[in-house]
Amino acid sequence: MTIPATPARIAVTPGEPAGIGPDLVVTLAQEARSTELVVIADPQLLLDRAALLGKPLKVTAYDADKAATPGKPGELLVCAHALAEACVPGQLNKANSAYVLATIERAARGCLTGEFDAMLTAPVQKSVIAETGVNFSGHTEYLAELCGAELPVMLLCAGNLRVALLTTHLSLTDVPRHITAARIDATCRIIAKDLQRLFGIARPRIAVLGLNPHAGEAGQLGREEQDIIEPALQKLRTDGIDVRGPLPADSAFAPDALKHCDVVLAMYHDQGLPVLKHVGFGSAVNITLGLPIVRTSVDHGTALDLAGTGRAKAGSLRTALRYAEELASRVRA
Repeated sequence: MTIPATPARIAVTPGEPAGIGPDLVVTLAQEARSTELVVIADPQLLLDRAALLGKPLKVTAYDADKAATPGKPGELLVCAHALAEACVPGQLNKANSAYVLATIERAARGCLTGEFDAMLTAPVQKSVIAETGVNFSGHTEYLAELCGAELPVMLLCAGNLRVALLTTHLSLTDVPRHITAARIDATCRIIAKDLQRLFGIARPRIAVLGLNPHAGEAGQLGREEQDIIEPALQKLRTDGIDVRGPLPADSAFAPDALKHCDVVLAMYHDQGLPVLKHVGFGSAVNITLGLPIVRTSVDHGTALDLAGTGRAKAGSLRTALRYAEELASRVRA
């Protein structure tokens, strides 16, 4: 792979201002970086949080016309967006919800136009955004709408384990009706395409979980596997996509089973993510597949109780940055 000479330019959104996102960004700023980070945020928010944490920080206004340069320790480029109201760490304020969405939109638009090579997102507080009347179920769905992507796919990585989700932020009672042959088909094709494009895996092997215990036990514990999942997988196999399953979720994550796949596709959020977070919580990364841009994120929430205390760990954001750099370099090359 040929690595472009110019450093990648990566947009960073600190997420919920009252959460640990600003803390993590300030912590990351203390380290030397091979890429240019452009933080889309209120500069005073970052300076205030740095002062609270006792960390040095120099803020410089971002100039899109200048060539990208590697970041220096203790410095940040900031694309300024003003908070609606001053932020108190740990205290949610719905007046700042529009600010949070504006930073995400600015980063996404910049990626779509080629201004940024990737975007890296810190956690948002979905509940406070919803209080303003905005229909917001998460970064994944919001970015898909901004990018005009029909079906985003959530992929989380921890070490060598990759887990993708067929459905994301749904009530458990709503999951079965969203498990359709069309959704399985489209999701597996997106996974196969993006594991090739972003990860360089020539022929991705996808292990697909069943919905029911024991993958339905031959129809005795549910018929979704027989009636929906297996026919969809058979069609994919006919088209040359390497899919295995439907597999019982209680044995698919055994080490010997994982040797034979590149990614596990879970039917719903809490079927796959507890295993992944057990393996690598705090150092895992969330990647959105199916978008025309590169987007990575942390694997955790806003941790309001840790905001401003100095106890927030930046491991997941650091990992997400590393993935953003690697994926952006592969796409640019």
